[in-house]
Amino acid sequence: MCGVTGILDRRAEQTEDALLGVVGRMTESLSHRGPDDHGTWVDAACGVALGHRRLSVIDVSEAGRQPMVSARGRYVLTYNGEIYNAADLHRGLSALGCRFRGHSDTELLLTAIEHWGLERTLHAVNGMFAFAVWDRERRRLHLARDRLGEKPMYYGWVGKTFLFASELKALRAHPHFRPEIDRGALALYFRHNCVPAPYSIYAMVSKLHPGTVVTVSPDEPLVDLVPVPYWSPAETAKAGTAQPLDGSPLELTDQLEALLRDAVRLRMHADVPVGAFLSGGIDSATVVALMQATSERRIKTYTIGFEDKSYDESAHAAAVAAHLGTEHTALSVTPSDAMDVIPRLPHLYDEPFSDSSQIPTFLVSQLARREVTVSLSGDGGDELFGGYNRYSWCPSIWRRVGWMPAIVRSGMAAALRLASPDTWDRVFQRMAPMLPQRLQVRYPGMKIEKLAGVLPSEGLEDMYRRLCSHNADPLGLVVGGHEPPSLHADRGSWPDLADPVARMMFLDLVTYLPDDILVKLDRASMGVSLEARVPMLDHRLVEFAWRVPMGYKVRDGQGKWLLREVLYRHVPRELIDRPKAGFGLPIGDWLRGPLRDWAEELLDPQRLRLEGFLNPTVVRSLWSGHVGGRRNLSDQLWDVLMFQSWLESSSRSFAPVISP
Repeated sequence: MCGVTGILDRRAEQTEDALLGVVGRMTESLSHRGPDDHGTWVDAACGVALGHRRLSVIDVSEAGRQPMVSARGRYVLTYNGEIYNAADLHRGLSALGCRFRGHSDTELLLTAIEHWGLERTLHAVNGMFAFAVWDRERRRLHLARDRLGEKPMYYGWVGKTFLFASELKALRAHPHFRPEIDRGALALYFRHNCVPAPYSIYAMVSKLHPGTVVTVSPDEPLVDLVPVPYWSPAETAKAGTAQPLDGSPLELTDQLEALLRDAVRLRMHADVPVGAFLSGGIDSATVVALMQATSERRIKTYTIGFEDKSYDESAHAAAVAAHLGTEHTALSVTPSDAMDVIPRLPHLYDEPFSDSSQIPTFLVSQLARREVTVSLSGDGGDELFGGYNRYSWCPSIWRRVGWMPAIVRSGMAAALRLASPDTWDRVFQRMAPMLPQRLQVRYPGMKIEKLAGVLPSEGLEDMYRRLCSHNADPLGLVVGGHEPPSLHADRGSWPDLADPVARMMFLDLVTYLPDDILVKLDRASMGVSLEARVPMLDHRLVEFAWRVPMGYKVRDGQGKWLLREVLYRHVPRELIDRPKAGFGLPIGDWLRGPLRDWAEELLDPQRLRLEGFLNPTVVRSLWSGHVGGRRNLSDQLWDVLMFQSWLESSSRSFAPVISP
């Protein structure tokens, strides 16, 4: 995997040395994404400069260096990604008479663009990528991103200079970049615990939407850039649900296993060591099971455990690894180990990001990088096969309470909040011997807190939106903020799907997955120069999943039914069937204990007033409510603390240009 960056400078002609100096600094800021090599390329007459940092995975020789010029000289490419169907594309291009200097997928991608054009190439490739290709003949710079958003791409104008990069830190390295915080994006961050595309934390900087291309030219007027889609998740969802598969359970299980096997097989190809993350859950266990079934050697697998057993899944992972016969490595992480990561988070993520599982994701990436350069991950299974609890929980709750007047439901919510989550946990613990199995749940206090939050909902869609909102009133928190349009709020942009659960799954696929899950995975893994690959997001598998009837996804209140059927062929049910856990940390306890002084400093009212971004009264209300033990407000507080920590880090480096 790699880091890419570049410039299209429309000012008076720049010298080659000046462009090289600027793009060189931008490229160096991405060294963690590509520690093995670096390169720059400049066309001073056009004001174009491209930069690249390389993590050598396929064709580690000089023949894979970037930026790379095509054989005929028309195109220049800086590329971050992997093309998994490279062998098939290579055969097709070779049949046309194409000759290759090496076997890198960079050269393959360039050759395909030169012979087939950009649009046909994007439809043909199966992979994860974000790249920039400069067309020297037509004087156009194209930025493209993979279908599901596995690899990042930021872009924007600084005066008359167009900038792009894999991460914001490369844009900040440009001497004319003036970072101005976008308060609308900040409000969205506090709602979703991440900044959703197309926004970034900085005004005038955008994230390229997955499955789109944006084009800029030095010869055309300065206008707002409109990304053009080459693959549509909405059309994929509509087409899939309109033509559902009608095979037997056995036939559908066979089809899914065949697709998964091929997706896994393609992603195991590398010229460097390959391993896998193994949490012991359904998704990672399925990926590892198919890896081991495909490989003649023992697969290397990695997991981390915690001293707090309520958050520790390592024993489950070890049991799955033992059954499959993998070469398993587990690391027991202390609270101190986890908290040591916190100061690194602002630099890793570049903009506010507060999914607290960012910490264990970084730690397991760090563990894997000791032995491998590539690691496969099970992300994507929940969005495609109905794994999140909300897909069964929301319809079930609404059937029970939706008939009640809103005022009654609001009263029920208030009553549930009379006791703190900790109190509810103690009540359930004392009553456990008398409770039926279905009520013996993990973290009952947290679940009751969520229930109280959604009881006043106006309907299923409002309930889903509330569940996806860390802060129900971000405009009360952000001073001078507004909430710009987003996919979550824009009902008109959703595909016409009859099943409300299908609508939830679609929204998670196009928002939560690329804006949170894949950002977390990319930054955590690339922060230690590890390439993470996601077999579940093979676009063929995504298109298949949308044709699977909902009854094969969510059945009897349990998600991922069809995916489980594949896994049960390789791993016994008793090693898998248990409540969904997630990759969490006891942040709430830490904020009342070892992190309290750190949090107090960041949440100081005088500091908040001077910075001018957050309402001190609202913040202190959250803080006092949490440390007093009345409610578990760790999610909302972690959002605030990650913003404050990021702001402190950014202000320290760029104090003259960050203004409240």
